[in-house]
Amino acid sequence: MATDDVDAAAAERKERLRALRAAVELSTAAPLEEEQEQRQINDDAVQATQQNGETEQEREKELRFRNYMPRNEELQKNRKEAPKLPKFDDPIAKDPSDITRTEDPIVSIAPKKANWDLRRDVAKKLEKLERRTQRAIIELMQEEEKRRQALIEDGEE
Repeated sequence: MATDDVDAAAAERKERLRALRAAVELSTAAPLEEEQEQRQINDDAVQATQQNGETEQEREKELRFRNYMPRNEELQKNRKEAPKLPKFDDPIAKDPSDITRTEDPIVSIAPKKANWDLRRDVAKKLEKLERRTQRAIIELMQEEEKRRQALIEDGEE
């Protein structure tokens, strides 16, 4: 059953290649030698895969492990080392003499206090309340002064 699927897939691929070749021939007046060579190479490849009985998918089934260490010893043979990336030297970071500020730039972007917008919005109302508070304190002080004056005058009489 698996060979029937492989044969059907190969036949389907071959038919698509023929259709593509026919479309190319119609679009160009005379086929070029390179196209003929490419067709020959494609036909040879299709025939070779049919004769060997293996397809491209079967060849690609070999597992390669780069980031995983399998427990099975047979699979460990397919393990490949992860590619080593070259170390990047940042030319801008090498010259610290240009940086004169000692504070973090992110801190300078962020607001100094988290509630600065609330304070800004409430500032007018707070000014009114401050004026009223000052008036009330002055009135209380004047009343206290009047009371003291009254006590002093009562004591003199």
